[in-house]
Amino acid sequence: MKNLLFYFLCSQFLICQIPQDKKIISSLYVYDLDSRKSTLLFKEERHFEAPNWSKDGNYLYINSQGKLEKYDLKGNNLGVINTGNLDKLNNDHGISFDGKFLFFSSGKNEIQGHSSYIYSIPLAGGSPKLLTKFSPSYWHGVSADGKYIVYCAERDGNYDVYKLNSEGGVEVRLTFDDGLDDGPEYSPDGKYIYFNSYRSGKMQIWRMNSKGSDAEQITFDKYSNWFPHISPKNDLAVIISYIEDQKQLHPFGKNVKLRLINLNTKKVTDLTDIFYGGQGTINVNSWNPDGTKFSYVKYSLEDL
Repeated sequence: MKNLLFYFLCSQFLICQIPQDKKIISSLYVYDLDSRKSTLLFKEERHFEAPNWSKDGNYLYINSQGKLEKYDLKGNNLGVINTGNLDKLNNDHGISFDGKFLFFSSGKNEIQGHSSYIYSIPLAGGSPKLLTKFSPSYWHGVSADGKYIVYCAERDGNYDVYKLNSEGGVEVRLTFDDGLDDGPEYSPDGKYIYFNSYRSGKMQIWRMNSKGSDAEQITFDKYSNWFPHISPKNDLAVIISYIEDQKQLHPFGKNVKLRLINLNTKKVTDLTDIFYGGQGTINVNSWNPDGTKFSYVKYSLEDL
């Protein structure tokens, strides 16, 4: 598990992953389910990650260099979100269903090296409220009624899914299997928590009820499947699939594709061709409010 913690340290801040003689190019795309096409929104010579779509449908949020940034749908940068004195945000962040709050994971400035705690702020920004007592904790989902958050956390040498009151309090462990359980996300109807798990010896998509019981495997294929993001219509999920088996890791800079799960039939279909991505591409839910589009990031490397 020590190696897995080292992976998280490298992946969240991209150290250890970019060749020294290269620079990274990040491109933000919007995928339209009706046309089955991706449109480039903007492209920059820097590293950014993990878009969220605002609940009013007008903005996107990304993280870069420890901060959250806001963009309109024409690709114009509208500034940095006020997160108080926190400037070590990672790529685990999102918006409550009512659109009033932002949740995010961040390190603490007073802790040297990697740490990750979960905070909440009003949507427009403000003084962060600390929710988790322990690190590392990586936010991934909030219930539709706003009462609970779910997240991946390492406790006693194992990464599992945990649940916590959205105002803070005592965390509740929901998964107990050996191996990584990650990327938990509530379905909009509150019935399920979807997540990815290595419990079968292959990273696949699972779901369990909101209390953490009756786990059911959803995908069974050759890919390493991560981060199920549930449509607002509660009928589809977008996942990222590594073409080559990555075991329990979710690295940057690999061949991946985005795929769609029909949550009623469990049928999985390809959405994109294979591209260069992975960590940062679609770590968090990025659906638009009506469930017709979602956003994601592609990467490329160029010589310095």
